[in-house]
Amino acid sequence: MTEQWRTIITAPARGAWNMAVDEAVLESVGRGDSLPTLRLYDWFPACLSLGYAQPYSDVDVERIRAHGWDVVRRATGGRAILHVDELTYSVIAPLDEERVQGSVLESYYRLAGALIRAVRSLGLSVEMEENASAPGTAKGPVCFEVPSAYEIVVGGKKLIGSAQARKKEGVLQHGTFPLCGDLTRITDVLVFADQQARAAAAQKLLARASTAESASGRVIEWQIAAQAFVKAFESELDLELERGELTAVEASRAEELVEQKYSNPVWTERS
Repeated sequence: MTEQWRTIITAPARGAWNMAVDEAVLESVGRGDSLPTLRLYDWFPACLSLGYAQPYSDVDVERIRAHGWDVVRRATGGRAILHVDELTYSVIAPLDEERVQGSVLESYYRLAGALIRAVRSLGLSVEMEENASAPGTAKGPVCFEVPSAYEIVVGGKKLIGSAQARKKEGVLQHGTFPLCGDLTRITDVLVFADQQARAAAAQKLLARASTAESASGRVIEWQIAAQAFVKAFESELDLELERGELTAVEASRAEELVEQKYSNPVWTERS
C-alpha cells in the first residue's frame, strides 16, 4: 500500500547541524509528530564524520585544522567518512514502518533497492553487495575501504556506504553517494604510522571505492542526483513523498543538540 512520507532537502551545512537534524527528526517521527522522512543534504565546510564507537585518536587534529575541515561523531556505527562533493541521504521511520521492519540487514536490503534504482537511473551500472560483512563491522579507520552487505558497488568498488541506528524512537539510516573529487583526501587527515602507510592507504582506497564521476566519466549535479533519489524511493518503496521543511520543534531541538551533543568535545572527542 502506498504510504505518505516527507522529503526534506536542506542547504549545505556544518556537520554538527546535519547530525543534529537527523536526530531531531528521529525524535519527532518517534513521537508521531512528523511523517517518516527521506532527507537529502550536503556539507559545508567539508567534514570528517566518525562512527559512534570509533576512537577520536584516529583523527590527525593538526592536519584537519590546517584544511579548515570539521569533525563530527555520528549516532550510527562504521568508520570515518570525509563528507565533501557528495549527496547524503537519511531515512528516518518508526520501528513498525514496514520498509524498515525486521533486522538491520532486512531493512538494509529493502532500502538498497531504492538506492540501486536511483543510481541506475543516473546511468551507472551498479549492483548490490551480497557477500560481505554486516554493516558497521569494517576494520581500519576508513569507511569506504570495504563494502558491507547490501551496500552499492560499481565495477566491484564501493559507491554508496550506509550506516544505521535503531533506537526506541525508530530507525535512522544515512549514507553517502560520492559524486566527484579525490576520495583519498580522507587519508590526509587520519593518523598513520608514517607517510608510507598513508600512501598505501590512499592506494587501497582507490582500488576499492569509486565516485560517480570516476565510474561514469561525467559529473552528476547534486540536484539531478537528489531528484533521482526522490523518484526511486517513491517507485521502489511504494511511497508518496511530500516535500516539506523542518517543523519549528525539530529546528529548535536540532539547535539544542548542536550545542549539547554534536559540537561538544565530550561527545566528539571520546576515545
